[in-house]
Order: sequence, then structure tokens, then C-alpha cells
Amino acid sequence: MKMESDLLHSPALGLAEEEEADMKDWKLPLAFMKKRHSEKIEGSKALAQSWRMKDRMKTVSVALVLCLNVGVDPPDVVKTSPCARLECWIDPLSMSPQKALETIGANLQKQYENWQPRARYKQSLDPTVDEVKKLCTSLRRNAKEERVLFHYNGHGVPRPTVNGEIWVFNKNYTQYIPLSIYDLQTWMGSPSIFVYDCSNAGIIVKSFKQFALQREQELEVAAINPSHPLAQMPLPPSMKNCIQLAACEASELLPMNPDLPADLFTSCLTTPIKIALRWFCMQKSAKLVPGVTLDLIEKIPGRLNDRRTPLGELNWIFTAITDTIAWNVLPRDLFQKLFRQDLLVASLFRNFLLAERIMRSYNCTPVSSPRLPPTYMHAMWQAWDLAVDICLSQLPTIIEEGTAFRHSPFFAEQLTAFQVWLTMGVENRNPPEQLPIVLQVLLSQVHRLRALDLLGRFLDLGPWAVSLALSVGIFPYVLKLLQSSARELRPLLVFIWAKILAVDSSCQADLVKDNGHKYFLSVLADSYMPAEHRTMAVFILAVIVNSYNTGQEACLQGNLIAKCLEQLSDPHPLLRQWVAICLGRIWQNFEPARWCGVRDSAHEKLYTLLSDRIPEVRCAAVFALGTFVGNSAERTDHSTTIDHNVAMMLAQLINDGSPVVRKELVVALSHLVVQYESNFCTVALQFIEEEKNYMVPSPANAAEPGNLTPVREGPAIPRLRSVNSYTNIRAATTARNLNKSLQNLNLNEEGGPAAFSPGNLSTSSSASSTLGSPDNDEYILSFETIDKMRRVSSYSSLNSLIGVSFNSVYTQIWRVLLHLAADPFPEVSDLAMKVLNSIAYKATMNARPQRILDSGSLTQSAPASPTSKGTHIHQAGGSPPMPSTSSSSLTEVPKPPAREPPATRPPYTPTLGGQAPHSHQFPRTRKMFDKGPEQAAEDGDEPGGHRNYISLALQTGLCDWSAKYFAQPVMKIPEEHDVESQVRMERQWRFLRNTRVRRQSRCITQRGVSRLDDQIFINRNPGVPSVVKFHPFNTCIAVADKDSICFWDWEKGERLDYFYNGNPRYTHITAMEYLNGHDCSLLLTATDDGALRIWKNFADQKNPEMVTAWQGLSDMLPTTRGQAPTSPHSLARRVSIYLDRSKQGGAGMVVDWEQETGLLMTSGDVRVIRIWDADREMKVQDIPTGADSCVTSLSCDSQRSLIVAGLGDGSVRVFDRRMGPNECRVMTYREHSAWVVKAHLQKETDGHIISVSVNGDVRFFEQRTPDSINVLQTVKGLTALDIHPQANLFACGSMNQFIAVYNTNGDVISNIKYYDGFMGQRIGAISCLAFHPHWPHLAVGSNDYYMSIYSAEKRLR
Repeated sequence: MKMESDLLHSPALGLAEEEEADMKDWKLPLAFMKKRHSEKIEGSKALAQSWRMKDRMKTVSVALVLCLNVGVDPPDVVKTSPCARLECWIDPLSMSPQKALETIGANLQKQYENWQPRARYKQSLDPTVDEVKKLCTSLRRNAKEERVLFHYNGHGVPRPTVNGEIWVFNKNYTQYIPLSIYDLQTWMGSPSIFVYDCSNAGIIVKSFKQFALQREQELEVAAINPSHPLAQMPLPPSMKNCIQLAACEASELLPMNPDLPADLFTSCLTTPIKIALRWFCMQKSAKLVPGVTLDLIEKIPGRLNDRRTPLGELNWIFTAITDTIAWNVLPRDLFQKLFRQDLLVASLFRNFLLAERIMRSYNCTPVSSPRLPPTYMHAMWQAWDLAVDICLSQLPTIIEEGTAFRHSPFFAEQLTAFQVWLTMGVENRNPPEQLPIVLQVLLSQVHRLRALDLLGRFLDLGPWAVSLALSVGIFPYVLKLLQSSARELRPLLVFIWAKILAVDSSCQADLVKDNGHKYFLSVLADSYMPAEHRTMAVFILAVIVNSYNTGQEACLQGNLIAKCLEQLSDPHPLLRQWVAICLGRIWQNFEPARWCGVRDSAHEKLYTLLSDRIPEVRCAAVFALGTFVGNSAERTDHSTTIDHNVAMMLAQLINDGSPVVRKELVVALSHLVVQYESNFCTVALQFIEEEKNYMVPSPANAAEPGNLTPVREGPAIPRLRSVNSYTNIRAATTARNLNKSLQNLNLNEEGGPAAFSPGNLSTSSSASSTLGSPDNDEYILSFETIDKMRRVSSYSSLNSLIGVSFNSVYTQIWRVLLHLAADPFPEVSDLAMKVLNSIAYKATMNARPQRILDSGSLTQSAPASPTSKGTHIHQAGGSPPMPSTSSSSLTEVPKPPAREPPATRPPYTPTLGGQAPHSHQFPRTRKMFDKGPEQAAEDGDEPGGHRNYISLALQTGLCDWSAKYFAQPVMKIPEEHDVESQVRMERQWRFLRNTRVRRQSRCITQRGVSRLDDQIFINRNPGVPSVVKFHPFNTCIAVADKDSICFWDWEKGERLDYFYNGNPRYTHITAMEYLNGHDCSLLLTATDDGALRIWKNFADQKNPEMVTAWQGLSDMLPTTRGQAPTSPHSLARRVSIYLDRSKQGGAGMVVDWEQETGLLMTSGDVRVIRIWDADREMKVQDIPTGADSCVTSLSCDSQRSLIVAGLGDGSVRVFDRRMGPNECRVMTYREHSAWVVKAHLQKETDGHIISVSVNGDVRFFEQRTPDSINVLQTVKGLTALDIHPQANLFACGSMNQFIAVYNTNGDVISNIKYYDGFMGQRIGAISCLAFHPHWPHLAVGSNDYYMSIYSAEKRLR
């Protein structure tokens, strides 16, 4: 069809109209597109956090070894004249040699004490070898495992030798004595840091490494061979943790410039600001700052550690700059080791960066081990020069005239640079250079607010940013700030802490230790705080109390429970959600908090949240109530009563529209099951007994010929999918088909045959997705048994659950779990199956006579069931394997319904313990009770182990998933709102396509359709079509058979997809709707057991996935079908035989969807019309139909809030959903005498109601008049009918194998009896038909599997 291509660019309508049409689409709400529908409900993968220092260290001892021999130059150094003379800023020739030596030693100690005042300092002035040995060994002895520093000044001795020796003196100072570095290593031990200030110092570094390597080898030899002579000697210490700083390379001499100190390297390391300023003045650029002399520099006012003074500010800027250079240039782990582990080492390395810059300008290259990349050319040094420049230019006026000091703009400018990075940068870029500076700025009150704001915006970029900030060292700063009482910091600190804890929850301990939790308790209680910030505070508190007893105690004392309960009714949904999660966590396994909750009636206050409009909030409330009953302390009557009350309140959520809520419900009830295990075992036995004695004639077992799908030649196997645990393939019908399906398994994209659940292969299976778990762990209770129990216990009584006598609470909860085990959403049913089977296993084990347990056969665990894939497939039955005769009479295992096993299934006789076969490997989902291969079967009787197992195994990941919100960017524009994003562009394209389809189809329908019999598509469907539905805008049509859905592209004539809907075997798909058809389409399927399922990713290259599923109508079991009145009953009955079996005597489930309001109307074989709100995922209204027969058709109009229902008794009823349940039925028309096939409400403001019955009478009603305004008679024996919403057409399909198309005047415009070009084959009995919502296309499905589409004649299209 070239329909689209012709009109693609035709400017048939003015632009304004096109834009207007687009706006309509933009305004339509989307259903089931929230995060909970698109993501897996699980937490994010924890990033390995490396920011915490595993081994913080301290340098506790310092050896200062000075070999100056003042007045005597060493023989191998020829000094210039004049020459650099100052040592520690003292001229040694200005006093007597001995005094000079002592003064220099004392000065050097003072310089080091500025950086590490608490260390033990020992000077060794012009020492001998023995003195050095004594000094080093004593310092190491006292330091134990901490670090020792060895500072060596060798300006008065010869240069180090290539053999790895430095020089000291003999006692009389007549000789230079060599001291081997190897010996020095032995005495100093590890960890140590060495500073060498002498010429050719690089030689020492090289020798040191060679000796260290030699030691490592000796250690290895001794370890391998204990008899080796090396092993007899005391082991040398390993030198791995040693750091070295040397003044120059192996071939370089120290600079001798008389303007510099002789110990330039030491000056850089210990008095960096002083030497940096002097060096700055010696550069040519200093001439730009007139009046600054070396003498003036000595007079800079202030103290180094007072940041408000000029000297202190320069020191602060210097620290920030060197830290920043290191962070940007060094690998992260090296940065952590050198700049964050030890205060003194960090200071020395920061100053070493300056030494590199200054000494390189004199052709000297300082060396370090571990080696650093060169940093002397880093751009940040220019910022340092500017800061020095600004500071020095003020000096003359400050000193001479006493003017005030103007602070440097350095930090403000760096924050601006950081801000620019945040606002202008792209997604994938290098981290911002200024991050360490932001850290420094937190120390300053002036810039603190701005710095915290920018830091928060940075952390908001995602977990990687949080990890980065923690690795810079932000943690102690923000922890300290929690002691601040400044109110303006509160929102910022709360935001920052929420980000940190969302990524690394281990910080909970630090917070409690420093009383940080009190800060957040006060924020939570502060009613002036915006809801967002209280939400973050309660999230932080929820992390603090999460599985951390100390945190629970601290927060309980801080009155957390009362503060949370006050916020339960807050209008902000995220706050309500986290308040509930926080409550659930504080009393999780913490009895005092539970009793505090009881005193405050916490559980009763939480009940209101069970009907909250936001599913996540309901979920959180269920979680909180679940942990409330899940406390395993001593039971009193009082606490049991409370547990029962909570359980009965929770039971009301059984038919909640959101699977997330129902999953949480199963887990909450499992806590109760664990608490009252023995009571539940009793109930389970009772139910198993009852089920055995009461054979239900379930539709599954009724051997009606109509239930068997005819065996076809080439079976069409639906595409395999991995939808959670929903990996089914359609039930194959014969042994040969079974093998075929097995061959097909290998085509599964998601990874081999292991991924499907064998429970759905054989004919005897329940065809239920929820059966068992993948590796064929046989369940004690099969899906069919559970389903039968559910129906035995007449489930309809659930609605009257409340107010039951307490002894039956356990029975009621067991029924709730049975109901949840048959849930249409697989994850919910899997969880419920686990709980039920765990108890059934316990019950049957405990009920088994003792003598069997005593016999030898059960002391070992049962033989492992074979794990080869083939066997799994053969044991695929829906019920447990038949136990052998020896044990069957003694066990309480339910017997499966008697049925012929399929030919492929080998006889399987388990051994005595075969009820709970243990498998050697643990499969992906284990049986609840499977303790593992090594434990004997009777261990199952120990309640302890088992109890832990059930509670550990069952969790939903809801809390961790909710916490992900805080780890992800909050301030970023969501992708769909970003005008240039891919998502937005695709949406725009779809809306333009919609406008085009609307416009072009309107052109055709306005011209009038005179014929509709041009067959544009025909194909054989894999199953008998029971429902067809056109996609409103693309060329896709969905065709449902009994339990699968096939998608066809009607333009190209090819099949796009075929997959299994997952409904149990005795149910049928009776209705389909496209949701969000204008945008990201979802497909809703309704089955006649009242279940609704919603699918996404169909008809494209991806795997179809179930978005959600719920029980739309709870009381609709396929046995409660309504009947049509007696007289035309035979006709209706005859007609329905031509349809599929689902229509026998009942309408199945009928639905109508309103995209504008997000409401879904559901009805069928029930006495109500139930309205669901897709946004809230809950039932919002039940409208009683007031009739005794089923609803067969629904049509609604959002503008007028009207619903029109056609019923099985021939009446057509109009309801206004704005009115109360008693007066909402505004009109009843009783003109049809038989089953209404279709009732349609036209969407215009004065639209009519059109209804058609099985007898073929079409009636037009006007809402204001009690009688029909027009009647047309069409063919009798209608099996299907549809009315075109735009063109005035309706089509009837009859059991007499033809289709008649009429216009609204009652004229037949087409009769279709034969397939085109198909050897004139006659059309089969019509099973379903549907018009396209826009184009004049009619889709027809018939009982002979064929699916055809007819359209208006070509020239019109």
C-alpha cells in the first residue's frame, strides 16, 4: 500500500491544524510508563569504595642526621666563590663551628615541628656509624608499626658511592667512614621515610631499591627452604613501605648560587612559603611588583596557621594548589597513599612539588620513590604566582602605612571555575580540576555556603561523582559540619549526606559515632523545612537504622518513631514512602522499637497508607507492617492480637493493581507465616486433606473436545522470552511437537535451554507460567493443586474477610497466599509458591510417621535428581511425580489428578525421600526448604535453620530500589523534557505520524466509503483468532488466540511476533486494548478468569516483556458464567459454539480504555463494572449493574463521564460514573430480546448509543429519550460485530460464514463470502472482527485459523 508515501508531504491542511492535532497528543497522559514499570525492582550494584583509608599512619619518630663538619669542605666537592652557605636559614660561619652545628640542628627540628609537632625528634650531629645505628634502632623500637623519618644532610662529607654508601665520621673526625644503605635499611625497618639532602642523592635511591629487591629474594629463599643458611639468620625487614625523597639525580650536584640557601631542598620541604617568596622575588617577573625586596618578605605579617592573615592565607592557597596538582596528576591509589594517609608525609610531598619547580630552574631534578609524574609545568602554578603577586603588591603599603589587607580572590575564582565546569560541561568529561580546592574552601566561613551548594550539584551527577568526592577526602569535613547550627546550611548538608549514603551506606556507623543522626532528626522534625529536605533527612535516618543495631538504638532514643508518625499524612508522596520504610527498618528485628510503635499505635496509623494513591507508598506501608509482625521475640496475647489485626488489614491488598505491592504483601505475610509456623502447618494439612477428598470438576480437567487445540502440521512455536521467571513456551500438543519445541529452544537469544520453565511443555502441564522454578525443582504443591485448593475454599468469601473470628485468621491468610500463588504476575506467584511449599513441606515432614524417619533410608539426603537438561524436560508435569508405593500411603503429598501421561515421559519413581529431592548444585531459584546437598533430610524439622532460611530468601529489593532515586541525578532535566534528546525527537516523530494518519484517513472517510471488500491481507494465524485489534497508528495488528498473541504487519504481510500470554490452561483471552497507542504502545490482554496483563516490546526486535498484571475482577472464576434469557438462549448458545469455548454461556471479561483519564473499565461475568485508575494502579469505583446477567460489551466517553454497557439479558444500561453507586444508572433500554453483541457510545458531544443483539437488530438511542430513535435489521445469528468510530459503518459476522458491511442508513455496502485469490475458498465461521480506529480497514478472524483484512477500493486510498 502506498497510502502513506503519496500523502506524506502533501500540504493538505494548514500548518495550524497540524500543530493543534499534535498538541492533543502532547497533552495525553501516558499509562504504565513509570520507573516501577520500566526497571527491575532491585538496588544498584554497589561500587567498591576505596576512599576509606585501610591503614591510617602516623610518623611518630624523626631522626635528624646532619654531617656538616662546619669549616671543612669535603674533598670531592669544589665550591664556587661566593657560594651558597645558609643551612636552615643560618650562616654557619657567623658563629663557632660547634654552636653553628647545634643551632642548625635545633632550627631544623623547629622547621619539622611546624608540620608534625607531636613526633619524637632526635638529632645526631656529625655522628659516627655506631651513633647512627643506636639512634635508628631505638627509634624503630619505640615506633613499633608506625612510620619513622630519617633526614640526612651530607653537605660536609663526600658524595654517596655507587656501592650504596653514604658517609659519616670516625670519633676523632680524622676520617670519613662509609655507612651502607643496606645496614641503614636493617636498622630503620619499615614503614619509613628517608630524606637525602646531598649531591648525587639519586644514587642512594637506586642502591636502596637494589638492596630492597635483594631482601625480598632472601625472604623468598628462606620461606621456600627452611634448611638454607639464610633461614637460620634473623629475617631482614621488608622494605616495601618505604618512601624516599632525594634532592637531585645520581649525576647532579646541588646548586651553589649564593642567593639561595645551601640546603635548598630541605628549605623547600620544611619552609615552603619562605623559599617560594624569595624565589619569586629572584625571577625577572618580580620587577613588575615594585618596592618588594628580600628584606620586605621577611616582614610579611601573620602566622602560617592563621588563615585570616597574609602569611596564613598564602599558606592556605599553597596547600590548596599543591593538593590540587597532586590530585589531578597522580594515579588515585598513589594520591591516597602519599597525600591522605599520613599528615607529615602529605605535607612533605606537597612541598616536594614546590622543590621540583624551584630546583629544576637551577638544573637540578629532585627524585622520589615512589616516583611522581613531573608537575613543575602544571597550569595551577600560574594561579600561585598570581596569588603571590597580589599579596606582595600590597606589602609596602601594609607595612609602611598600616592599610588593611585585602583577601585574595583565589578561592572565589576557583569556585567560579568549578561552577563553569558544572554548568557548561558535557556528560562524559574529565573530573573537574578544582575539586580539592572546594574541599579547602569548606574550611572558610566566607565561601562555605557557595562551596556546599556547588559540591551538592557535583554529587548530583551520579555515584561516580560521590566516589570521586569521597576519594578527595570530603568525608571528615562534611561530618564535622554537622556540628554547625547554621540553619542556612541545613538543606545543603541534608542533600549532600543523602547523596553520600545512597552510594556508600557504610557511613551509618560514622554518623552514629559522631552523633550526626541528631542533626537529621532535628531536620525531620522541623516543619519549616521543605518536604524534599525532610524526605532526604528521613532517607538518611532510614540508612542509619538499616540492619544496624546501634543506629536503631540511637534513633529510638532520638524519638524517631514519633517524628515519623507525624509525617505520615504529608502531601509529598516520596516523604510518605520513606517515612514508612524508615519505620519498617527501625523495628526490623528490634523489639524495643516495635513496642514503642505499639504504644504510639504506629500500625494503625500506617493502615491509612495501605490505600494511598501512589503504589510505592502502599508498598512501603506493607513493608513496614511486614517487619512489624516479623519480630521473633516472645509472644504475648497482646502481640498476637496485634499481629492478627495487621494480617487482616494486609489481606485487603490481595487484589491491589500493582504487582510491586503484591510482592511486598507476600513477603510481609511470609514474616507472619514464620512467626506462627505450627498454626500454618495445621492449616496446610487441613487444606491438603480437603483437596484430596474433593475432586473439583475444574475446567482444566473437563475433557471437552473443544478444549484441545487441533494438532496442526507445522506447529508455530511462539518466540521464547525471558520475562522475569516467565520463560514459557506454549504447550505443545504431541510428542513430536514436544521434540520440535526442544530443538527450537536453542534459538533462544537469552541463553540456551536452561532459561525456560519446563512446566509448560507437556500436555499434562498446567500451562501455567508460575509452575515451579527453572531447574525443575519439583514443588510439593503444584500450581494445579494450589489452584484447586483455591477454588475448593470458595474464594469469593474473601471480600467478607474482615471481622472474622481469630482462630481462622491462619485459614484466611492461607487462602490469601493460595490466591497470590495463582497471581497473573509471575514474580508474585513465585514468591507465594515458595511460602506455601515451605509450609507444606514442613507439614508433610512433621506429619510423617516416625518409623520411616528411623529407618536407615532417610539418614542420608535423598539421591540428587539428575540434572541433565533432558530429564528436566521429561519430568515436566504440572504436578509432583507419583511417589513409590512404599511411601505413598504414609505421606501427605497431594496426588495429581489422574491423566494419561504424554508419550515422552518416562516412568519416574523417586526413592523414599523423593518428596524433596536435593540437587547437587543450587539452581538459580532454590526450593524454600532446600538446605543444600550436605544436610540430611530430617534436618528440615529444626525450626531454627528453616526459619532463617524463609525470611532470608524472601525479599523484594523495594527499599534498595527506592534508594536508587537519591543516587541518581535529581536536578538534571529528565530526558523526555529535554528538547534535543533522542526520546523527545522520537516522540515528536510519532506525534507527526499520528497527525498524518488522522488527517489522511479523515479525507477518505469524509468522501464516504461505498464498498469495503478489497482484501489487502490474508494469512493463517497460529491459533484460532478470538480477538483482533488494530494498532491505531502503525501498520501492526494484534491477533489473540486462546492463550497467545500474534502480531502481523498488515502492510508488508509478515508476522512480527508470537508469544504466550501466560494465562492458565482453562482460561481464554477475551479482550485486548492498546494503551498509549499514540506514543509508546503497550498491549493489555484480559482473560476470562478476570486477570489483566500488560505487555511491552512486542512486534519489534526485542523480547516481549510483561509490564504489569493484576486481577481486574476477583470473583470471576470461569464457572460463574451468566446465562442469556431462555427463549433466545438456544440461538445465543448455538452462536457461541461457533465462537471459541470461552464464550460458552458467558461473556468472559470485557474492557474499555480511556486514554484521556487513564481509566480502565472492566466487567464481564460479574454484577459490577469495576473502574481501575492506571496512574494509581488501584480500583477507584465499583458500579453495580443491577442485572442478573453478564456484561457483554462496554463503551465509555471521558468527556461526558458516561459508560454504556450491553448485557446478556438484552438490556443496554447507561451509567454516569460521577454519581453514587445507587443513583449512577441513568438509563436502561430493554428493547433487545437477546444477548447484546456490541453496545457503542459515539464520542461526539451529542453522540448516539448504537447497540446490536445476537438476533441482528441494530438500535440507535439518544440518551435523553427512553426509546430507540432508529432500528435496522441485519442478519440473524451474529457472532461478531464492530462499528467504525469515524466512518458511518458497521460490520456483522455471522455463523453462516459471511460478513456484511452496512452504513448507518442500513444499506449493505459489501457482502464478503470468499477469500480472494484463494481458489475461491469460503470464509470460515467468523470468530471475531474489528475496524481500524482511523482507516476504513476491517480485520476478520475465522474458525479456520485465517485472518484477513478488507479495505475500501484502491482509488479511494
